[in-house]
Order: sequence, then C-alpha cells, then structure tokens
Amino acid sequence: MHLRVEALILAIRHHGEHGAIVRALTAEHGLQAGYVRGGRSTRIRPILQPANRVIGEWRARTDDQLASLTVELVTSRAPLYAEPLPALALEWVTTLTAAALPEAQPYPRLYAALDGTIGVIAAAPAARGWALALARYELLVLAELGYGLEREALPPALTTGVAPEWDEIFEALRLTGGALEASILVDRRAVTLAARTRLVERLKRAVA
Repeated sequence: MHLRVEALILAIRHHGEHGAIVRALTAEHGLQAGYVRGGRSTRIRPILQPANRVIGEWRARTDDQLASLTVELVTSRAPLYAEPLPALALEWVTTLTAAALPEAQPYPRLYAALDGTIGVIAAAPAARGWALALARYELLVLAELGYGLEREALPPALTTGVAPEWDEIFEALRLTGGALEASILVDRRAVTLAARTRLVERLKRAVA
C-alpha cells in the first residue's frame, strides 16, 4: 500500500515515547490512519494539529498493517487555536468526522464540505459567520451516512440562503445535534459530544 495525497488532519493519539497515530481525511480514499514516527517532536507536532491541510504519504506492506505516515504542511490552522470559539469549532468538526466515518471509504462531498467549513471558520470575522455552516456540515454527515432528515422537518435556516438570527441558528444546531446523538454517535456519545456541548454553550454565552 502506497498513497500520497492531500488530507485534512482529524485526530492524533500519542503512541509510545515519540510517535503518534494520526487519522486524516482524504478526498478519494476516505479516512486513513497512519503512524508518524517522531510525531511528538517539536518539529512535527505543529503539523499534526487538527484541521491542518497536509500532503500525507502512507506506506504499508500489507492492507491490514497500520501504515507509516509522513506529512508535509500545506495550510496551518494554528492561528485559529488562539481564539476560543474558532478553536472549539475546529475541535468539534474534526472530532465528529473522525468518530463518524468508517475507514478507507471515500466521501468526496464530505471532504470538500469539511475543507469549506474550516475555511469559513478561518475567514469569518465572528462566530455568526460560521455557526450555521457547522449545522449544515452536520446535516451533510447525517445524509452521507444514510440518516438524512426530511426537508420538511428542517428549520428555514438550513434550507434558505437568508441570513438567520441566532435563535434560528441554535434551533438548527439543536436539530442536527439530536439527530447525531440518536444515530451516528450512539456508542460514542459521552466522549464525542462533549466537544459539541462545550462549543454550543460557549456560543450561547457569547451572544447572550
């Protein structure tokens, strides 16, 4: 197995004294895991930040072996982690994607949507510019994994191009969050949804 493609970093887990197991999303090859030698070093650790865009190169002798992975930074999201709300938003969208998707199955629409959502978080001057994008990304995750919601049941914020008020945004987040909890994240609710809960609570305090 040899794969060299652009990818979005989703999750990192320390392994041993120096290495890290990294999960990243690619457009054509889906979610891919790999072992990064020296992944905890001061040189490589900044590259392995969730939401960073990288060129990843995976190599393995057999398909059932954890591949070795080397990474080259394309786009860093490090500045966003200095801002509390964008940092929580990036934590949530990457955590959701890593928890929800099966490995090695391509979801090109989700890759494009995740990249776009991260881009909106990076570009928007305030949370109101990206909060609804999170709900729309969650809606797409549900649809791509076979849990699409009926259009008639969706609040207008998710179906029209009109800029919504905050109460409409929170209603959209309530709906998509409930659907995720009831379907995709059933076995991983406590850990995975904690990131989302922190984000929504912080958003509510920010606009109160």
